[in-house]
Amino acid sequence: MDDLHAPLRDNVRLLGQLLGTTVNRDLGPEFFEKLELIRKTSKAVRGGEASRQQLFDLLAELSDDELTPMSRAFSQFLNLANLAEEYHRVRRRRSLVVSKPDPHALDQVLEETLKAGIEPEQLAEKAAELQIELVLTAHPTEVNRRTFIQKYETMAQCLSELDRVHHLSAPGINLKERLQQLVSEAWYTSEIREQRPSPVDEAKWGFAVIENSLWKAVPRFLRNFDRELERISGQRLPINAAPIRFASWMGGDRDGNPFVTAKVTQEVLLLARWMAADLYLKDVGQLRHELSMSRASDELKGLVGDCSEPYRELLRQVRSRLQATRNWAKHCLDHGWVEPENAYVRDEELRESLMICDRSLRSCGMDEIADGCLRNTLRRLACFGLNLVRLDIRQNSERHAKVFEELVAHYELGDYQSWSETEKQQYLLTELQSKRPLFPLQWQPSTDVQEVLDTCQVIARQQPEALGSYVISMAGQPSDVLAVALLLKESGVNFPIRIAPLFETLADLNNAGPCINALLDIDWYRDYVNDHQEVMIGYSDSSKDAGALAATWGQYRAQEALTEVCNQHGVALTLFHGRGGTVGRGGGPSHTAILSQPPGSVDGSLRVTEQGEMIRFKFGMPDIAVRNLELYAGAVLEASLLPPAAPEPQWRQLMDSMAEEAHQLYRHVVREDPLFVPYFRQLTPEQELAKLPLGSRPAKRNAEGGVESLRAIPWIFAWTQTRLMLPAWLGSDEALSNALNSDRRAIMEEMIEQWPFFRAYIDMLEMVLAKTEPEIVEYYEQRLVSEEYLSLGENLRQRLVKARALIPQIKHCEMLLEDNETIRQSIDVRNPYIDPLHYLQAELLRRDRNCPNEVVEKALMVTMTGIATGMRNTG
Repeated sequence: MDDLHAPLRDNVRLLGQLLGTTVNRDLGPEFFEKLELIRKTSKAVRGGEASRQQLFDLLAELSDDELTPMSRAFSQFLNLANLAEEYHRVRRRRSLVVSKPDPHALDQVLEETLKAGIEPEQLAEKAAELQIELVLTAHPTEVNRRTFIQKYETMAQCLSELDRVHHLSAPGINLKERLQQLVSEAWYTSEIREQRPSPVDEAKWGFAVIENSLWKAVPRFLRNFDRELERISGQRLPINAAPIRFASWMGGDRDGNPFVTAKVTQEVLLLARWMAADLYLKDVGQLRHELSMSRASDELKGLVGDCSEPYRELLRQVRSRLQATRNWAKHCLDHGWVEPENAYVRDEELRESLMICDRSLRSCGMDEIADGCLRNTLRRLACFGLNLVRLDIRQNSERHAKVFEELVAHYELGDYQSWSETEKQQYLLTELQSKRPLFPLQWQPSTDVQEVLDTCQVIARQQPEALGSYVISMAGQPSDVLAVALLLKESGVNFPIRIAPLFETLADLNNAGPCINALLDIDWYRDYVNDHQEVMIGYSDSSKDAGALAATWGQYRAQEALTEVCNQHGVALTLFHGRGGTVGRGGGPSHTAILSQPPGSVDGSLRVTEQGEMIRFKFGMPDIAVRNLELYAGAVLEASLLPPAAPEPQWRQLMDSMAEEAHQLYRHVVREDPLFVPYFRQLTPEQELAKLPLGSRPAKRNAEGGVESLRAIPWIFAWTQTRLMLPAWLGSDEALSNALNSDRRAIMEEMIEQWPFFRAYIDMLEMVLAKTEPEIVEYYEQRLVSEEYLSLGENLRQRLVKARALIPQIKHCEMLLEDNETIRQSIDVRNPYIDPLHYLQAELLRRDRNCPNEVVEKALMVTMTGIATGMRNTG
């Protein structure tokens, strides 16, 4: 069989040669020779043909002026390798040459459900009911600037065209010259932002992903889904079906981000309206070009009169209203909010005009034309609506409690914060059912409280389709949810927006079931939710709080409890998974994660965050986006129709004991060892990370706080930079080892073979351990860590080495990732280029801490972005 990875290697080699040409021209042959010598030596070290000391010596010879360009060269190569790999995924998808059928492909999932005994009608019905919402989040760890992303997309197009021509032909030579230009453009462009992106910038970045990729991908995904469903079940998806929609936290997530204000949220909502209207105008222009026919239904003729081109006439009216919608959004952005005139307000208004065209075409025997561009636009409208994305609002429960603390004090009713949970609920429920206004006219709330009230006012001005959920972080009690419901009511919100408590610490996860049970016991609240409850499960903070194994098991048990509670109350449950790109933040392959959820917890409904660099990785190119949308749809269908069996009692007992042991081991180091915090701060670039202008959100909730106040993203990011990856394995290592080397070994092997949840956990742990490098960690220690903390470092490195050896023992294999050649090869290709960046970074950190200067600081930031690029899932 042909080597399916050969084209990838050819692309990597080509892009590397083009980068070398650019560097040689810019910095001269002497610098280029140093670069090549370092690259070849790094590769030789990995192959056992050179010593690390040889590499250290070469890097030590670099002058200050050479540090930044050398870091940039390796960083840019890693970006180009990523690009080649992403395009290769597209190439493989387009090719019919595959080694074996993909069991996760949508057509395979549909066929397997029928083989498992699901009736075709049941399959079609569940497919039509799917409600998956992918939430693009507001704190990206995406280190690439938008200008680079656009250049890489153009490079990918060139690679695609090169596949279709001979490389020595004139078109082939022209494409290589264009690639050389693009590589040079990237080289001469600074990869470091001059300043942090604002929340509005982040939202525009999210909109760009939709405009450049998802707008094309969604109709293609639905066309494929529709075709396969009809082939297998004999039924098509309803024309208004939207199995997957998109929401966003960009501009709505204000938890700990003082830059996300009510004004920013209003601006982002209007920008989304403007962008949606602009995209639909392009669609309608295409439809007016195509629907030139004169034959039409009486319904259409009755609307446009007797004209020769009835479709174009109706679409002219649609175009006029879309232009009015776009103009209204622009006016509001420039001059402040006004009520819309002649603009589209509800999705249904635009849908009805398009459906008149659809019904007319079908009634006149032109079904194939109706199934073309018109159906694409209708599919987009079902998915994106007139608001492009549904904006979630997220705020901390403490900020809501502060409103009632000041309000209760104003009315001289006591101290709200000191009331019992029962007293709070009684007060809130009384006010929720009262007809008199709650907020006094003469009340002067604090600035923070006024900001909460202003946000609720912005919500009140929106149509329901513009908004997703109101997420309450650090929610722990029913009163946290009732407080938001009351604030929304008093602000004039006249539709039942979903209120989703976010349970994120281990203690909150353990209390999630009882909390929701208490809420659903309240008659008023039960009426409010209308038999549908959404709950968000936090992965980031629970992992940072308790360690990965304890958090993972806590999340599983919370989902089980919530599923049982909602079933008892006869309420549909949507679980909202706050996953990141890393194992330490609940990351990993989406389909694997979905299929490992507790039975019954995925019943056709799912929300999940897509964060940072994973947004571009999964959805940055239309072909890859189609593939990932199909993976989501297939996994949710499979988990809904063929859920896994409940875990056996002995599996549950072993998980309980391992999770508790891992939790104690993790906290013993992270929270109880006095050496840990100074070791962490000296080893990693945690402090320096604040200089890197990644997202709009501050790295810490409390600028004066310690590790406990550090956000989960920079916590993971810092450990990834040094290749210790500690949050993903600490505690799990010894707990798993102790179980494996006891009389519980047989039970653990049973769990791996028969329990998707445990298998998924071990696979994700294996992936992250494969990216660890104990020798690189040791070098950071030698250069940066004081002698009194080295004993802790040595202990952690020894534990890491044992953890890396543990997974092959558990899985009965010879090496890490033995059964995943693709990821193993991806890591192997990048390592020789990441290694010099690590060694440079350690030296630069030492210099920056002892004698900081602008040259060192810039080079240091370049190493951070380069390592993040090479490691892919950084936060």
